[in-house]
Amino acid sequence: MKIKEKKQLSKGKIAASVISAFLAAFIAVIAISCCWRSNPGNIKQYDVDNQYITALGEIQISAHRSGGGIMPEETMMAFKNCAENSSFEVDTFEFDLHITKDNVLVLLHDDTLERTSDCEEVLGVADAKPSDYTYDELRQLNMGAKFENESGDMPYAGLSGADVPDELKILRVEDALDYLMSVGDYNYIIEIKDSGTAGQQGVDILYDILVERNLLGSVIFGTFHEEVSQYADENHPDLVRSATIKEVLSFWAAAMRGDSDFEAAYSVLQIPYNLPYRLLVNLGTAKVINYAHEHNIAVQYWTVNNESDMEYLYSLGADCIMTDYPDALYKVVYAQGD
Repeated sequence: MKIKEKKQLSKGKIAASVISAFLAAFIAVIAISCCWRSNPGNIKQYDVDNQYITALGEIQISAHRSGGGIMPEETMMAFKNCAENSSFEVDTFEFDLHITKDNVLVLLHDDTLERTSDCEEVLGVADAKPSDYTYDELRQLNMGAKFENESGDMPYAGLSGADVPDELKILRVEDALDYLMSVGDYNYIIEIKDSGTAGQQGVDILYDILVERNLLGSVIFGTFHEEVSQYADENHPDLVRSATIKEVLSFWAAAMRGDSDFEAAYSVLQIPYNLPYRLLVNLGTAKVINYAHEHNIAVQYWTVNNESDMEYLYSLGADCIMTDYPDALYKVVYAQGD
């Protein structure tokens, strides 16, 4: 073999070794980030006045999308299942709002009605948006049409027209709140899904509804849209809100640095723990929770459906866990003696 060919092979081996080492290091970092679990014994107790920070050993059980893993999400049927079920209890209800064509706030997670309803059959549009229809028009829909239970059955798929019960029709936020207030004393996590002017208008409408019902002290407002969050701060400063995406990242950076002069415009972190989010940043650590509590910020995790993750976050002192299966979280919490 010629000397030149030997050198080329040698360079190729070196390059392959460097790439392999880099990939191994990258995989190791990802594995640590994804799988790292803190020692619950490292959690500290702080003297705080944030009502959403729970005492050590206590936690708020939140029904994400009103317990959407058990019943059709964000319907009256789901609310009643959580509020009137004798086998488990819920402390907090989480749900999402969109504004309709006639300025009614209705419960819906997605930007369109396709995933959860029979909008294509009823309205003739697969990706129908609530802002294009009035509340009365949307009441024609079966909001349980696409629901699939744990057995793989779709018990409400065949209902249409007059056969759709009121409990499966699209729900106004006023009706959801009035029902829940009539049966219990709950906290609420409410997210405005619309952006821009529509989102800002939604904040105004929601604020008036909450004031009328004296619920400002029981609600955490959230949005993924910076302009809507800023509007809420400027126009409704007494509306307690959670951190925006940018604020979460700024918080995490400050926590990693251990900044002592950190201040926040929000009262609550509502952050993910499940994959794939942990591939980027693992927010489920003692360092994150301690830093938040030290700065009077509550820590709430979404959307945690794995029981092992529930057990871990509960043991770590999370203030609230949002889950599609509040019945499972209830068993996890109370099986451990809370």
